[in-house]
Formats: sequence, C-alpha cells, structure tokens
Amino acid sequence: MVICLPDDLPAQALTSHQLDIHFGVTGTLSTLYWAAPRLRLWQRHQLIGARKGQPTLCAGGPVRLLDLPGLRHAAAVGAGIRHQLWQQIVHGTRPATPWPVFESRHLTDPDRYPLDSAGEDFHAQPRVHAMRLHAATSPGAGHCGVGELEMYQAGQVAYQHYRAASAVAGDAMLTADGRHLSPASDALAHRITYLEQALAHLDTVGPEQRLLAVSL
Repeated sequence: MVICLPDDLPAQALTSHQLDIHFGVTGTLSTLYWAAPRLRLWQRHQLIGARKGQPTLCAGGPVRLLDLPGLRHAAAVGAGIRHQLWQQIVHGTRPATPWPVFESRHLTDPDRYPLDSAGEDFHAQPRVHAMRLHAATSPGAGHCGVGELEMYQAGQVAYQHYRAASAVAGDAMLTADGRHLSPASDALAHRITYLEQALAHLDTVGPEQRLLAVSL
C-alpha cells in the first residue's frame, strides 16, 4: 500500500508499530522507492527508511526527492525481459483461463464449486503447468508467477505498462484526505481501474507531498 502522508504528521511517527495508530493498517515499511539520483547528503534525513547503495532505496519521502520516472522506466525494462522469457516458457500452449475467473465462480456458488475444485481446475491447464515447471526447475529470482498470468497474456507492452504503473502505485493507496483506493478484485480489469485512479491522484500531488510504502 502507498500512503500519501498528511502534512501535519511528524516524521518521528513513521514507524511500523505506529501504522495502525495513524492509518488503521498493520504492516511494515517497504523499500519500494528510489531516491533522486542527485540527492544531497543533508536531504537524506527527509527520506523514510533510506538504505545505502545506488540507487538509494527507501520507503518514501517527499515526491521531489523520489525518482518516480526512473523507477517506472526500470520496472518497464525488467517487465519486457520477463515477458520475453515467459513467451519462451509457454510456447506451444494455448491461452489459459486466469485464476480470478475460477475464484469468481467459487465465490458465486461455494457449495457447488469448492475452492479446492477451483484450484485444481486452474492448475490443470497446460500453460499453468509450463509456468510452474519452469519455476520449479529454475530456482532464484525472476520467476514468471502464475498470479500474473492474465497480465502476461495481455501482451508485452501491456505488461510493461502494468509493471511500470505498479512500481509507483503499489496494490492500494490511502490518500492524504483519507480515501482508500484499491482494486475491486484480482482481475486485471479491476487492477487497471485502480492504477488509473492511483496514477491520476499522484499527478495532482505537489512536490512536497510525502509518500510512504507499506507491506501489509
């Protein structure tokens, strides 16, 4: 979750154990953001949870000190590479039905279509088999997770846009005036609607607006 911090909230209050007190969420600070490349030494104290290294990772800070364009660009480049790998992994398989379709069917009639049956039907698809086999035999980072199947199937450019937007907007957002933005479900259409809303809100915030990334 990305939290747009109220102006009157002191930096001393931005610790994991006080998130529930101020925002009603339970979680930990997440190093989602990059600091601006020409960050001055005296500006580091304005960042939240800054770590050493280049780029400087942090959990947030004033928008003017965050490299949001650079983060989006890097996410898009990485997504393009992963999508090319994914195309090789699933080559020869037919498009698969995404998990949210099975989940929705289960939620509509849980007695007649239990969650176990939904999971079995989803994982029985050849394309899902191919993705899971690759993950099982290729340990390490960079896996093409089945949770993003629908995003991969939207095409390389669409996947790059999705990952670039998610890099700065996260999975949910709490605005400074208390509005909670989040997808209505895990379906790609609902995720896109959320990203549209979140990016539109980020376009309206000023350079002094502080952002904070939290893992719930």
